[in-house]
Amino acid sequence: MHHLNIFINLTRLNKPIGFMLLFWPCSWGLAYAFKYNQNLELFIYYLVLFFLGSVLMRSAGCIVNDIVDKNFDRQVERTKNRPIASGVISLKRSFFYVLTLCSLAFVILIQFNFFTIILGMSSMILAFIYPFMKRITYWPQLFLGLTFNWGIIMAWAAMDMNFNLEIILLYFAAIFWTLGYDTIYGVQDMSDDEIIGLKSTAIKFKNNIKLFVGTSYAITIFFLFLILYNKIGVNIISILFILFISLKIFQIFYFDKKTPQKCLNAFKLNNLSGLVLFLVFVI
Repeated sequence: MHHLNIFINLTRLNKPIGFMLLFWPCSWGLAYAFKYNQNLELFIYYLVLFFLGSVLMRSAGCIVNDIVDKNFDRQVERTKNRPIASGVISLKRSFFYVLTLCSLAFVILIQFNFFTIILGMSSMILAFIYPFMKRITYWPQLFLGLTFNWGIIMAWAAMDMNFNLEIILLYFAAIFWTLGYDTIYGVQDMSDDEIIGLKSTAIKFKNNIKLFVGTSYAITIFFLFLILYNKIGVNIISILFILFISLKIFQIFYFDKKTPQKCLNAFKLNNLSGLVLFLVFVI
């Protein structure tokens, strides 16, 4: 039980918001593709596979991130008690967990078509480079957006769809969604990160952070509107889309860079946003 608790803390399985934010873009891509390829059995099967893959890859990504950042994590109040930073688990065992989780994820990946497998393998490059971005650029959140939302492209390809402008717009909408919510998340560590020399959009735009987050979310909404404009009317899709927009607006006004708990609460609301947008595409 002691090792199980360490594993759960190491992979953040006790904080499902992480793997859900990786899963929702996959679900959007599948649901949007279902409009053209209405194979319900395949849709449900792939939805389950993408969920399992999201849990596994998010868990592996957390461990890699903690290995890379172990010295920085010890200097940040929020992360100093993470298993690797606090020394309760060895690097050797951590690497073993990464290999095990990635192997299981690969078993899931090979259930898809060849092109999706290639896309999935290429995403590994993005996933393992991301932890280093905060050292060299103020835009690690943008890189996270490119990485976390790659599942949209994979899901579209898995349903044997040809690429078009709509799916590209959805991918870009999701990137700016991530850019907004991860900036809010980054506010929690802003003071510590500045001291130890790490970079983020939260630091870069700290004097106008609400404007930056608001602009990111506005771009997300604009791209989504371009996709959905011919579906907007007096219907459930419009109601859900308005709810999605309302959640974005609420986050902008609610989070406070002086109150880390409010930032965390606002960040977690994006799980609900992801579900709402999934329902929009399903309907």
